[in-house]
Amino acid sequence: MAQGLARTYTCGVRCAAWPAVEPEAALAFAAADFAGLKIGLLLVFGAATAEPNAVAASILRHFPATPHIACSTAGEIGPDGYAENSIVVVALPADGFHASTLAIEDLSGIEFADVVRRVERLRQDHDAAPPPGFENAEGFALSFIDGLSRREELFVSAMHRALEHLPILGGSTGDDLEFRRTWCITGGRVLSDAGVLALVRTRHRFSAFRHDNFEPTDVRLVVTECDQEARTVRELNAAPAAREYADSIGVDASQLDSMSFASHPVVVKVGGEYYCRSIGHANPDGSLTFFCAMETGVVLTMSRSRHLVESAHAAFKSVTNEIGGADFVLGFDCALRRLDAENRQLKRELSDVYRDYGVIGFNTYGEQFGAMHLNQTFTGLAIGARSC
Repeated sequence: MAQGLARTYTCGVRCAAWPAVEPEAALAFAAADFAGLKIGLLLVFGAATAEPNAVAASILRHFPATPHIACSTAGEIGPDGYAENSIVVVALPADGFHASTLAIEDLSGIEFADVVRRVERLRQDHDAAPPPGFENAEGFALSFIDGLSRREELFVSAMHRALEHLPILGGSTGDDLEFRRTWCITGGRVLSDAGVLALVRTRHRFSAFRHDNFEPTDVRLVVTECDQEARTVRELNAAPAAREYADSIGVDASQLDSMSFASHPVVVKVGGEYYCRSIGHANPDGSLTFFCAMETGVVLTMSRSRHLVESAHAAFKSVTNEIGGADFVLGFDCALRRLDAENRQLKRELSDVYRDYGVIGFNTYGEQFGAMHLNQTFTGLAIGARSC
């Protein structure tokens, strides 16, 4: 990115993007573009090359007293579609959005019930005294969870328990597929091993949705041995997991790599619907480590791909029509979808679809939707015109 990019959407949301190596310049550019705007919630998506303490300091300097959440990514989606090594800043204006945020730290040691209690308390406080004009406004919840914590299922299921029927969506933070350290920022603090939640009331029409481009086949792989804590499957169909999976896609186990897993995810059937469950990597002992929870007895189904670009276009068209038109979509897009697009030489075309539908967000290590932690999925929030 040679210089900053900025865009204003018809719902009033603004977005600015700048190279990630310059956090101070990125936030200064955003502050100049957002001048005069009272912000209800600031979101910042930063490449792993961005120094998190510099990002936090720049947010506090240029957006003091503004509710904010920032996170590291495995790629960004900016005003011109897919971006790399950038910082993308999104401003939700206060006249249309009212937000409260909460950080849950020490995810590796926290109990489910404690998360539920804290989220319930946040909702009580958030609902106690809405600003004028927001009394009858509907709301949604956004989640940002350490993508290396292996605690997304606990966090999102606790959120779902506490928030009942409120739409929930979000993404697991990334670090450009290095798998070393991811981070979130809220209240000016840099956090790892943490999840951050935003409750948002909005005066706009909106729709939370999920989309993937895979459909089930007749090939079944039953998890017959696994290490649940490590999300590692040792055996599928009572055979070494990597070999059994490789046989199902017609390659040798020694050839398995990220592109293999991106192009051939497995799906599970839950409540009559299929959800993607992606493999992170193959291990020297022949096991497979997943991006999501696994347990013995789970039936995995091999999938086949529908056209990545055409299916995305259809999904965005449907959801924007549903709310009477929209040119802004907050998006949480799996890093493996981006890899799959590159592998199929469709990255530019998919990026153009994101640009045309006003998608802004980041590539994740996992996606959240409702009570589910997903993989190889796009979860999004389309925001339209004022409804109240």
